[in-house]
This record gives sequence, structure tokens and C-alpha cells, in this order.
Amino acid sequence: MKGIIFNLLEMLVEDEEGDAVWESLLDEAGVSGVYTALGSYADEELIALICGLAAHRDQPIDTVLHWFGRRSIPILADRYPEFFEPHVSTTSFLMTLNDVIHAEVRKLYPGAEVPVFDFAFEKYATDDRDTPTLTMVYHSHRSMCALAEGFATGAAEHFGEAIQLEQLECKKMGAEACVLSIRISG
Repeated sequence: MKGIIFNLLEMLVEDEEGDAVWESLLDEAGVSGVYTALGSYADEELIALICGLAAHRDQPIDTVLHWFGRRSIPILADRYPEFFEPHVSTTSFLMTLNDVIHAEVRKLYPGAEVPVFDFAFEKYATDDRDTPTLTMVYHSHRSMCALAEGFATGAAEHFGEAIQLEQLECKKMGAEACVLSIRISG
């Protein structure tokens, strides 16, 4: 996993929990904590830090992953405005994950292993209007679908939209991939 993810986690933990908590998480995980944005680090290090934060907060790991994704979006939007500025909606932003954002991530961070997403649209009639539903299929050996959900939620907040997520299938439950049903309004 690329160091930028560790840098984001460090910023958020220090901002919300304090420097001492970050140092404690590093000690408990048995990791150095020296992460450069371009460096590559074992997935297990991030998992150990997330597990430690989940224990510290007395929350499930998926809750912490969701928080991490949601809270990372404002930082990413500030650092990489070129990924956000062309868009006026969460849907248009999400649709660029594979071909624009992750392609650029691979250029900026050689060797980055990014998830792949498949998308499909459906319309359901509710309240006398059509509500588009985006089905997003998350493919990754990391099985961090809660992080992807958090990123989607953070993107919706960034674009001033409301989001409803429902996980239809999960790799952690034996499915081939994680399938999310996403309804966005606003």
C-alpha cells in the first residue's frame, strides 16, 4: 500500500485523537511510522493501525474504515483539486475512478495497487419520480469495501449531496466482489 494512505491516516488520527494516540497506535502495531507518500508498505501495517484505532475507539473495524474514507476526501480534494473540479456531482466523480483517478494515481505513485470498479445504473420509481441507483462493484484483494463506502460518502458530502448506501454482496462473506447499491440525491 502506498505511503499516502498512511499519511492520511496519521493526519486524521492526530487531528481528531491527538499525537499521543498516533504514537500509541504505532507502538501497539509494532511499526516505525515513517511513511513517505511514494513509499510502498505492507497492507498488514495499515490493517494493524486500523485495528488499533478500532480498539481505541471501541468501534468495529468497518466503522473506522468508513470514517477514514469519508474524512480523507476533503484532504484529497485540497491536495488534488484536478480530480474534483471537473465534476458537479458524486456520480460523475465516482465514474472517473478507474480511467482518470486511479490511472493518475498509478502515474504519481508507481507500483500502486488500486481497486477496480464496475458500474451500472438502474432507475426505480419512488415518490412519483425516477431515482437513479448506481451499482458499484468493488474488486480488490484487500476487501476494504467499508473504505470505498467511506470515500463515496465523503465525495457526496464534498458535492453537497445525500447518499444512501446498501451493500448487496461482500467478499468477506464469500462473494466474488463487494457490490454496493448507491442512491444519490441533492
